[in-house]
Amino acid sequence: MSGHTPPDHIAAADAPTRQKPSTYPEPFASRMAGRIKQPLGDLFGLGHFGVNRTRLVPGGQSALRHSHTRQEEFIYVLQGHPTLHTHTGRHRLCPGDCAGFPAGTDNGHCLINETTEDVIYLEVGDRTPGDEGRYPDDDLQAQWVDGRWRYTHKDGSPYP
Repeated sequence: MSGHTPPDHIAAADAPTRQKPSTYPEPFASRMAGRIKQPLGDLFGLGHFGVNRTRLVPGGQSALRHSHTRQEEFIYVLQGHPTLHTHTGRHRLCPGDCAGFPAGTDNGHCLINETTEDVIYLEVGDRTPGDEGRYPDDDLQAQWVDGRWRYTHKDGSPYP
């Protein structure tokens, strides 16, 4: 952040959106077309954890269903009624509902907007080095290396 002084505060709804909609390789990246992230924590120079204000348009989803080996995640629904998909099934959430996902539990999770109105939620996650992402429904695995995700097939072969 050299030469940049973070703001003291902002209106979250006015935060800039993330330039690249998804870091997933294809054919997975295009499945995130209905997701719009505003990385709030980055605006303030937060490095140990991330905070995103995320909008899911109808039919959008937060991520591929996934779990982490070392990172923890927390979500808080601000608007709309997303469906939380976990290893226990599908659960309809309401504004004010929240969920947390401890590291190492293999509880694959994602939010899906199965309604006709936008969903807005906050997502918070830490940035623990050496984390791995596991995707129970897709031929994908991820490693957090040097501050970014590196994706491979489950057999370890790279995506083109």
